[in-house]
Order: sequence, then structure tokens, then C-alpha cells
Amino acid sequence: MLNLCISDRRRRKMRRLMKNSKLTLLCLLLTIVVLRGTLGAGKFGTPEQDLIEIRETFSYIRKRADPRRFLEKRKQTNNVGSSNSNNYATFDIRKFLADEEDNEEVFERASNEAYRLGAKILDWDEQRAQWLKKHPGLLSFLAPNKPRVLLVTGSSPKPCENAIGDHYLLKSIKNKIDYCRLHGVDIFYNMALLDAEMAGFWAKLPVIRQVLLSHPEVEFLWWMDSDAMFTDMVFELPWERYKDSNMVMHGWNEMVFEQKNWIGLNTGSFLMRNCQWSLDILDAWAPMGPKGKVRNDAGKILTRELKDRPVFEADDQSAMVYILATQREQWGDKVYLESSYYLHGYWGILVDRYEEMIENYKPGLGDHRWPLVTHFVGCKPCAKSGDFSVEKCLKQMNRAFNFGDNQILQIYGFTHDSLGSRKVKRIRNETSNPLAMQDAIRLLQQDFKAV
Repeated sequence: MLNLCISDRRRRKMRRLMKNSKLTLLCLLLTIVVLRGTLGAGKFGTPEQDLIEIRETFSYIRKRADPRRFLEKRKQTNNVGSSNSNNYATFDIRKFLADEEDNEEVFERASNEAYRLGAKILDWDEQRAQWLKKHPGLLSFLAPNKPRVLLVTGSSPKPCENAIGDHYLLKSIKNKIDYCRLHGVDIFYNMALLDAEMAGFWAKLPVIRQVLLSHPEVEFLWWMDSDAMFTDMVFELPWERYKDSNMVMHGWNEMVFEQKNWIGLNTGSFLMRNCQWSLDILDAWAPMGPKGKVRNDAGKILTRELKDRPVFEADDQSAMVYILATQREQWGDKVYLESSYYLHGYWGILVDRYEEMIENYKPGLGDHRWPLVTHFVGCKPCAKSGDFSVEKCLKQMNRAFNFGDNQILQIYGFTHDSLGSRKVKRIRNETSNPLAMQDAIRLLQQDFKAV
């Protein structure tokens, strides 16, 4: 009897052990399934792989539990044998620009070899006419008195020599895009030096020639320096006035043709028709531009022949005055020197008068009352130094940008707090019927057409 009782107890103990073993195995199986799901394997791996993944998981958990220790370790790792840095101000861009050199090559041209912009073209008008006939959808005139215009501007392929310069280049291109968008003008921004011999003042000439040849659909090319800004967003150029002209520059006939004054015109903002005449005058203009001895010798000639010109290397503006004054019969009839509005407006006589203009006039005049263009001649924000103080130039450039930008922001119901502030304020209340609000620029244009 006693033996039977002992046997029952043993059997019950064995059943409990078997039951517990099954439960333990089931829990172990579920644990493995959960861990595999967490690790994202989607299927069972080898025991060794599972062990590695489990260790990595718990290692990651420990790192999250002690972020300070983890960050310190990462910081120490980054500082050992690594040049990686988050500081843009101290980064040397030459590390990944293979051809970035401190010293530029000086080009010297043989005395018996004349400089040329490219292969001589004699029949551009005929080539262009045939091309336009084959592409009737790309007419060079959008309307009888509205030519297709391409505004061309640009800057050096290198970063500015100071941080603020690149910021003001961005402001300048934004300003030009705004004007072009409102007036249906295409825009091309160039950052490539197409001919290393024509650096500095002269870099525009190779660009202008290539753009004329690459865009036969364009009737007028409008060159504009990077340091010039539109300050009248409403003014439309009087295109009908230039129907018989191939080149339009801000200037005065007497100062150029009679006085031979080197500041009788300005080449910072000018128009050039896409035609054979323009290619020919570019060919006549360019030979003074190659840097080195050619440019220095040409500068001496220009200083001797032009009124009040200082002694320095040849520049494109003086060269154009010299060409027109000495070869008037060849070029003069097709050049229009515009002085009725500011195709170029000198900033020194304009920027301090902006508040007066706002008080007494409205945009759409383009002249001294509300200048189309304000040109910061002598200010060189992208360089290390210029002809005027940095503080004065940057302050006035900022005022000019805001003066033009206000005319854009007002369309959307905002304006700058002041011409010296980047902050804006609301000037128009929200409306539940926004389509009833007519375009401010169109209204201003209609007002001035009616006067």
C-alpha cells in the first residue's frame, strides 16, 4: 500500500515536470520568434547568427540608455585622423576643386597675332533668316512692337573673396528674375569664364557672342552687370524707338562723339540686336581685351585719346567710346545713346533720394524720378576691396534691393518695414475673394499709359 502511494506521487511529479517543460519550450520558441521579428530577418538563421543579432540588439539598447557616453565616443572617433568638419567658414574649397589655383596664368599674345573671339562669320543675317523660316513657332518678335528679349548676366565661377559677396549676388539675380518674369523677358545667368584671356571687364564679350549665335530666336540681347539692379519694376522699354538701331546704351551723343569723354556712355547695361552688325562690332571691340601686354598697351592709347581718362589698363567702356568716336561713319548710325530714362543709373546720385521718390512719384517713369536701373559702379562686394567703403556700398545696395523688392511684395500685400530692413509687414487685409484683387503692376502700367 505504501509503495502504491509513492508511485502515485512520482507519477504526479513527472507529469508536472513534463507540463512545465512543455511550457518552458513554448516560451523559448515564442521568444525566438519575437526576437527574429524585431531584428527584421523574416526567417530563422543559424544559432550563431541569432546570437550575434541578439548581442547587437542589446548593445544598441545599452547605447540608447547611455547617450552621453555614446556621443563622447563618436566625437573622439571623428577627431582622430579625420578632416571632416561642420564648419563651412573654415573649409578650403580647393580640397575638391582640382583646378583651383592661387595664381592665375598670365597670357601673352604674339605681337603679330590679332585676337579673335571666334571664327569669322559673314552671313549671319541670312543664316538666321533661314533658321527662323524653319522654326516659325520661335518668332523673334512676340508682337509688332514687342521683340523677344534675352537678359544675360553672370558672375565669376569662383566664390566671392568674402562671405557677404555671394549673398548680394543672390539678391541681384533674384531682382533680375523678378523684372524678367513681369515683362516676359528670358534670362541667362552665366558663371563660366569662356575665354581666360578675356577676364575682368572683358569677360562679357565672349558670352554675348556665343549667346547671339546660340539663340537665333532672340531679337535683342540685354546685357546687365551683376552689380546693377532693377529699381523700376513697372517700366517697359520703348522698343519702337529702337526699330532702326542695333545697339542701345545709356549715354550722350555730345560727350561721346564731340568730347570723346570716357564716361560718355556706360556698358554695364545695354541692348544689342541679334544681327551681322553686332557680330562685326564685337570683332572690332574685342582686340583691346586680352589681358597682359595687349590690354596694358591699349589702356595707354585710351588714356591718351579720351578726355579725363585715368591711367589704367583698357576697359570695355573706354574701348567702345574710342571705337564710336574714331569710327563714327561705320558704327554711329546704328547706335542709340539713350538719356531719356536710366538704362544705367549711377547709385551715388540716386539711392539717398529713394524716400523722396516714394513720396512724390510712382514706378513706371524709369528716369531720375524713379530709375529703371541703379548701377553700383565702384562697389565690388565680391572682391576684397573697392573704390568705396564696404559699409556704404552694402548699405546702399540693400536699400536698392528693398526699393525694387517692395514693388514685387506689394502685389502679394506686403512691404519691407523700411528700405534698410529685411523684415516685412502686411499692407493689405486678407480677402475671401482674392481673384477680385487685380494685379498691382498692371494697374500701375495702365495709369501711366493714360497720362
